[in-house]
Amino acid sequence: MSSTFAALLLYAFVATVTPGPNNLMVLASGVNFGFRRTVPHMLGITFGFAFMVLTLGLGMAQIFRLYPPLFALLKILGALYMLWLAWKIATSGPIGEAGGTRGAPLGFFGAAMFQWVNPKAWMMGLTAVSTYVMVDGLMFNSLIIAAVFAVLTMPCVMLWAGFGVGLKHILDNPQTLRTFNVVMAVLLVLSLWPALKG
Repeated sequence: MSSTFAALLLYAFVATVTPGPNNLMVLASGVNFGFRRTVPHMLGITFGFAFMVLTLGLGMAQIFRLYPPLFALLKILGALYMLWLAWKIATSGPIGEAGGTRGAPLGFFGAAMFQWVNPKAWMMGLTAVSTYVMVDGLMFNSLIIAAVFAVLTMPCVMLWAGFGVGLKHILDNPQTLRTFNVVMAVLLVLSLWPALKG
């Protein structure tokens, strides 16, 4: 295994397993909806992010280098969307709560589209592309990087959903669950800070 590929594997693992908007949302979904109902969300993250990395590798990163205001606009739209998601998490009620604003877990398409407004996903993708994609073999390199992220993302988000399912038994009390959801919403908002200050 080449040292570059080993470095890519390490980077992809650390980037996908550490806390960020995707993992916090999957954790909250595991608590609120269970593992099985969170599967479409996890698949959406996995395929959505891999597709995003592939398109970045094939030229979208260059567009943002040429037109920096587009990237700034994307960051603002992403922050607004994440604030809305944080509100939805904070106002979720317990399972089966009458009249609660429980809603439904994020589905495949919503989770895949979320990658395009997720500041951490953009930073991870742009870093991977700018570090590991070579001009020679652009298509092949982009496919390899996207495949690495596709393979590593799913087990990482499954781990976070599993944590959520494990916490579900601790959070049986509606007030405790409500507090947990508010904390998750606050952490989701705080996860915006590194992306927005840059």
